[in-house]
Order: sequence, then structure tokens, then C-alpha cells
Amino acid sequence: MRGQNRNMRRSLNKMGMNMNEVPDVQEVIIKTSKREIIITKPSITEMKGKDNTIFMIDARDYEEIEVEPAKFSDDDIQIVITQTGVNKEKAISALTDADGNIAQAILHLST
Repeated sequence: MRGQNRNMRRSLNKMGMNMNEVPDVQEVIIKTSKREIIITKPSITEMKGKDNTIFMIDARDYEEIEVEPAKFSDDDIQIVITQTGVNKEKAISALTDADGNIAQAILHLST
């Protein structure tokens, strides 16, 4: 394994990339629209090139969590906030009560 790592470093150096370990990483979280992957105590290698940086994550243990997708877009929420002057939580609550109907949520909060 050590010989392979050294050969990989040599190959990367020939391509103009530097490879270094990132010390003291506690956690890495990868978020998608449907789930989160939480990696605890990973080993991270940073490979820097001329135009980009690549992070390689070595995970011994990880956890996947299903995330409930957002029901309303940020634009819908912002419209309700702008029109009524309420905070974000109240705007989301009104949109939930109105089944996502923006006009109905605004009317509910205005009366």
C-alpha cells in the first residue's frame, strides 16, 4: 500500500498537483435534496492543482439520514413575508395551512 501511495504522489506531482493530509477533521456532512451523509472522524486528503482542488474522503464510519424536502420555495416564503411583514416561521405556517396557496396565506395573515 505504501508503494502505491508514493507512486500516486509522484504521478500527481508530474501533473502539477500537490497532495496533503488535512489535519484534525472532526466531521464531514454531504447534503443532497433527499438525504444527508454524516462522516465522523474521516481522513481527508487535499489534492491541489493549478485550476482546482480535489478533496478525497476516507470514511471508516458514516450515517445516512433521510431529509424531508422543503414544501415551499424560498421565493414563495419571501413573497408572504414581504406582503405581510411576518417572520419566516409564521409565513411557513400560513403556507402550510393554505396548502401552498400564496394568495390565501397572505389573506389569512392580513385579516
